[in-house]
Amino acid sequence: GIGNPGPFNAAVRPGDNLYTCSVLAMDPKTGKIKWHYQFSPNNPFDYDSVAEMVLADMNVEGKPTKVLMDANRNGFFYVLDRTNGKVLAANPYVKVNWASGVDLKSGRPIETDVVKDARDGKKVTVYPSILGGKNWEPMSFNPQTGLAYANTLAFGGRYKSEPATFKQGEWYLGMDLTDPWEWGDGARGHLKAIDPMTGKAKWEAPSDIPRFSGVLSTAGGVVFTGALTGEFEAFDADSGKKLWQFQTGSGIEGQPVTWQQDGVQYVAVTSGYGGVYSLFSGDERLAKVPPGGSLWVFAVKQ
Repeated sequence: GIGNPGPFNAAVRPGDNLYTCSVLAMDPKTGKIKWHYQFSPNNPFDYDSVAEMVLADMNVEGKPTKVLMDANRNGFFYVLDRTNGKVLAANPYVKVNWASGVDLKSGRPIETDVVKDARDGKKVTVYPSILGGKNWEPMSFNPQTGLAYANTLAFGGRYKSEPATFKQGEWYLGMDLTDPWEWGDGARGHLKAIDPMTGKAKWEAPSDIPRFSGVLSTAGGVVFTGALTGEFEAFDADSGKKLWQFQTGSGIEGQPVTWQQDGVQYVAVTSGYGGVYSLFSGDERLAKVPPGGSLWVFAVKQ
């Protein structure tokens, strides 16, 4: 996965900005690129593609296919044939207004006037925001259910370009960050069980404060994740019903992991408040969450 171009002001870097906001498939022996796919050409909105790319074997139109899945920050859920980079599916999994869809023949997004206006220097409200439809936090694919489980974001952003001036030691953005969020009403995030080929959710668990923890799904039909307010949570993978939670004492942004030892299954997660939402959202509801730095390990009872 490849990062976004800079500065955010796209007018100063015309063209697709090749390989930015992309996935590259490389020959490990030579380092040569075998194929690439660019999710967001000439992107102004920080839709980098450095988060996890999930590899799986799936039936696509009745044919066993080696796929790569990506819940991209740009709001589209992509399924690629990982042998050649062909786009098999690209559908929104959150609210998207910067593109009306993705042309599967060309692989290019069908941009709306939101992008045109942004490049012309006008102030726009864009969905998803510069934090993306999903941020860094890894999703999980369960081949038993055929669903991807991801913590998604449900708010937009206010974007306006400004002259990009380089000053050593300061951000080189070319974007006005004085008022960057369009929160809206209701939940700011959801844990979603997503059909990779359609982007639609079988179920979703809303959260007023978005979750920024990674997601773990198990063969026992349980989905684990954590909240910025400290709860370590378990959900039924099929129905989305919450099964259990435990307060860890600080915000969870870590990746849950599981293993078996001496016949006992364990689940572990790190707890420690911080990260991009905590730093930049101004969410006063998190003001009293204490800093942390602990590892919690649980035994799964049969």
